[in-house]
Amino acid sequence: MLKTRFIINPRSGRNRRHPALRKRCQAFIAEHRLDASIAVTERPQHATELARSALAEGCRLIVAVGGDGTMNEVAQALVGSEAALGLIPCGSGNGLGRHLGIPDPGRGAFRTLIDGRIREIDTGTANGLPFFNAMGVGFDAEISFRFNHLTRRGLPAYVRTALSAYFSFHPESFVIRNGRVITTRAFLVAVANSDQYGNDAVIAPGASVDDGRLDLVAVKSVGLFNALPLAVRLFTKTLDGSPSVQRLRGDHFVIERQAPGRLHTDGETHLTCARVEIRVLPRSLKIMVPAAPAGKNCVTLSSPP
Repeated sequence: MLKTRFIINPRSGRNRRHPALRKRCQAFIAEHRLDASIAVTERPQHATELARSALAEGCRLIVAVGGDGTMNEVAQALVGSEAALGLIPCGSGNGLGRHLGIPDPGRGAFRTLIDGRIREIDTGTANGLPFFNAMGVGFDAEISFRFNHLTRRGLPAYVRTALSAYFSFHPESFVIRNGRVITTRAFLVAVANSDQYGNDAVIAPGASVDDGRLDLVAVKSVGLFNALPLAVRLFTKTLDGSPSVQRLRGDHFVIERQAPGRLHTDGETHLTCARVEIRVLPRSLKIMVPAAPAGKNCVTLSSPP
């Protein structure tokens, strides 16, 4: 196995509840006699710094042990490089991991690092901020902001946060450009690389992370009569069948709103200007995923001479 660095976020959902996962990494390294070491994050964006240091030290597999935010920070450093991202998904939603079929730590995630294959996936950028799963403005950015300040996470906490925010949130007017101009008042506008937010909440059914395109989903209104049907559709992979939802596909979008505000990238929130430009970098990130079914092609990482 290639020289490897495990980057652990001790504050990610399951890591916070089960700090023994670091010992699990140490045991895995020892069991397989890997040329590997462990680094632990201490602050926001530290995972990106640690990943860049690992690259400079010759690591060819860099493993994010955390949720989508940790994955995002590590992956930022690997875009366009020859190194691959490994993922031990142990956050609250694990959207990218679920989309790619990467199991939980107790169900084979570590085994994927040994027996898996390399898949090349797209990277999205929103005003230059990379995302690998999804970004959004509107209600989902507000939820991400509130959720990131909770001490206890998980799907029940997410639902409680969403319900609390719903009654104080007001839809915004957006102008969306992707070769044509669409003006709409929307509850949220999400741009997805994978098909889901996490926890199997599928925002863009059928989306693919390696097709060179992103999927824009605008939920135009959420009210008393359509909130429950929309929630059901979100978890039954039929959201884009709702008359309240508009979906576009493309490699470049511009979203304009009336004032600066929040956006999220893979669940991490940022303040940005009123104009958000989204682009895709096709197949720019290598990531380790479970082994391909028979007949599927894979990419091999070769050791340096």
